[in-house]
Amino acid sequence: MTDNPWRPSRRRLVDALLAALAPATACSLALGGLATWAAVGKAGSPARIAVSSGRVLLPYADGTETAAFFDIANIGGADDRLVKVTSSGTEGEIGLSRHRTAKSGAAYRSTVVSATVAAGSELAMSPHGLDVTVGVTPPARAKPRAGGTHKARWRAGDLVSFTLHFERSGAIKTPAVVIRPSDNSA
Repeated sequence: MTDNPWRPSRRRLVDALLAALAPATACSLALGGLATWAAVGKAGSPARIAVSSGRVLLPYADGTETAAFFDIANIGGADDRLVKVTSSGTEGEIGLSRHRTAKSGAAYRSTVVSATVAAGSELAMSPHGLDVTVGVTPPARAKPRAGGTHKARWRAGDLVSFTLHFERSGAIKTPAVVIRPSDNSA
């Protein structure tokens, strides 16, 4: 009868146990985190977008552009992206833009393709960051609509209808109140 050449020693058993403990601990922590995430209702929940505080600046004199701002909240469990803004209350081009400052201190606008609204966060548009650039037709150059009428120029307090288009949440219609740039509430 021959002796078994490999005999588990106490040291080998402790080393094997420690080697198995690290992945088991990592797995337990991950499972606990996922269980907590599911328990608070975030597991698999889609993006849920709420749009509020729509403001559009009153165009200055015969200006051809102005800006609109919205506060967007995502109370869902998945990120979403604002990809387009449309409006039946405007005649000009509409697009997302971000205001930046050059090294010289001059401000300029850059076009933005989309804006991410992370899960559980808010996106507050402002004159110093992301906004919606709205083209307007000045009264002197306004083209008549069908029937020979012009769209009325906006006045402070008017409501302008906008539709914000999100990648996952779809289209959300919201009004924006026309304010004077000096109101500082944008």
